[in-house]
Parts: sequence; C-alpha cells; structure tokens
Amino acid sequence: MLFEDLATELVSHVFLSCSSVADVLALSSTCHRFRQIYSSSQKLTILEHAAETQFGPLKDLTQLLTHNASQPAHIPRFVPFSIALLKQIAHSGRVAEKWCDIYPFKKWKSNFEHRRLLTTNERYRVRRALYRLWLYTHAFHNRAFPRDTRVMKLTIQKRAGLLHNWSTAELAEIADVHAVLREVIHSNVCPSNGTIARKFKKRFPENESQQLLFNIHLNYPPPNNASSLFQSQYHSSPNVLSNHFHSTSAFNSRYGLAKFMPTPYHEPGAEGWGDDIPHYYVVEDMLKLDPEQIMWLKENAPLKGQVEMFVKRLGDWFENNGETWGQTLEWVLEERGEDVGEILGAVADGDLGIAIFEH
Repeated sequence: MLFEDLATELVSHVFLSCSSVADVLALSSTCHRFRQIYSSSQKLTILEHAAETQFGPLKDLTQLLTHNASQPAHIPRFVPFSIALLKQIAHSGRVAEKWCDIYPFKKWKSNFEHRRLLTTNERYRVRRALYRLWLYTHAFHNRAFPRDTRVMKLTIQKRAGLLHNWSTAELAEIADVHAVLREVIHSNVCPSNGTIARKFKKRFPENESQQLLFNIHLNYPPPNNASSLFQSQYHSSPNVLSNHFHSTSAFNSRYGLAKFMPTPYHEPGAEGWGDDIPHYYVVEDMLKLDPEQIMWLKENAPLKGQVEMFVKRLGDWFENNGETWGQTLEWVLEERGEDVGEILGAVADGDLGIAIFEH
C-alpha cells in the first residue's frame, strides 16, 4: 500500500511520531490529503507533541516565556498551547539546542579523551536545566535587584523560593550547566589576559619577540573615547549596504580572525579582561546575562569593544554587581542540611550533573 493511501488514523499516528516541528510541516505539505488531516482538530496537538520532543520540556520553557514581574517566579503558570506560544518556544528552543551542542566541548575541555555526543535523554536534561537557570536570570538579574539588595534576607528568600521547586539532583544539573556558561564567558566572551597571550602565541609561534600590551583599565562601561574609536574603526561608513554587512556573521568572523593580529590600529593585548582576581569579578558580573545573550555575544561580538558596548546599554545596575545563583544555591542546600562542598565538588568532578556515564 502506498503511503498516501494509508488510513487517516495511521497518518495521524505518523504525524504524532515526528520528532521536530519542521518534520510536521514538511509532512503536511506533501499532498492535499495530508494537509487536510494536519489542519483538522489535531493540529495543535500534533505541533505540541513535536515541540515537546524537539525543544522540551515545554513545562519549564513555558514558565520562562510567561514570567513577568506581576507574580513570584516560583508560582507555576499554566497557559494553553497556541501558535503564538509555539513561535516563542521555537526561538528559545533553538538557543537551548545550541547550548546542547556546545556542552560536550566545554564539559570535557581538559579531559577531552572522555568527550562524546550527548544522548537524547541528556540533551533533554541540558535543556531543562538551561530553561530553569534562564528563568532565574530573567527573574532576579535585572534592575529591580541592584547590588545593595543582594544580601537582604527577604531578597534571598525570594530567590530561594524558586530553587526550592527543584530537587537537589536537579539543582546539581543546573549547577553543571551553569559551569558551562561560565566557561564560555571565561574563554570566549571575556577571555583573560593569559588566554589572549596563549592564543596569540599559538597563532604566531615564530614571533616570540612580540610583546602584548594588556589594558589595566578593566572596569566597564568603557570610556567614551573607546566607544567612539570602535565606532570609527568598524562602523564609519554611512552606507546602508555597508551597515548591513557590518551586522552579518561574515563581518564578525572577519574581525574575529583579526582579533589576534597586531596592527598600528589594534593591539591584541587590549582584548584581555584582566588577570586572576580582576578577571574573576568580570566573569561574575557577566554571568547575570541570560543564555541567549551569552550565546549572541559568543557568535556576534568577537572584539572586547563590542562586548563593552553591549553591556553599557544594559544600564548602570549591571556594573560591579555579580550574579547571585551560587549564593542562593548554597543557601538552599544549607536549608536542606546538605553538604554544600561535597555536592558542588561532585558536580565539578562529573559525579553529579547532566553527563553521568551510563554503564
């Protein structure tokens, strides 16, 4: 029997077996009959099932997409599935899928002999942890929570209320993904002086006499002259077509490759964000960015000046105001009577978290 001659019930089962929204749409476009079956009363059910398989868990993603300041973040929200919600799900889900692809490279950066692809179940857990961490960032890393409120007991209890929704094992998974985000910021978005020097020597091993001049002014937002210099150097043309090119990945890749090229107008050492303690506090500040913002900076802001300009637009509340996830996690674990050091150590060693080897 030809596929198009199958019973309607069987075709509906095929629709419900699709593992992505794109597969559903492609199947519904094959013929008029399949389009009619898809457009029946099962349309939203089919799309929801495919979205759950591709971007799930939708329960946690929906909590993120529907959150606003009108109610506490820890209270569950239930909304009906719709096409408008699906568009938001697809946007955030694609960001989560990018983090699933990055996870093995950052998780096993040092012991790369253990690096492997994640299983379907592990990718699901990465997305779940990322959505929950994203919700925390969206709820508590904003201008409503400035630096002077971070240690207030009432504020800590609000943050802890969200973490209490999840078990200790689930918190360990979130801490594992949080470490991956930290590594991306540490190595790619805001590399230290040592990282810049190491990558420079790797690209120019024959030029051992070249000395890098590192910036000692590490506080952001940057001085006005630095921003104007960046604008004049990379965005000086008023031409519309030129401005469009400057926003493309080809433009960013071009200057990403030139990041370590010493020229009369560019010193590679200026791309460093400091050493040891100064760099640690820079990373702590940048961890207030949500996963989508971090991914955007990784892909579209190869130069330090671009990152500084992005941060400057966020407002003064962002400066010198570190993230609060780690502090809140320790508070919750102590309330539960858990050994904080043991759990965090197990996450760092790989004994807890997402990628636990299956024997």
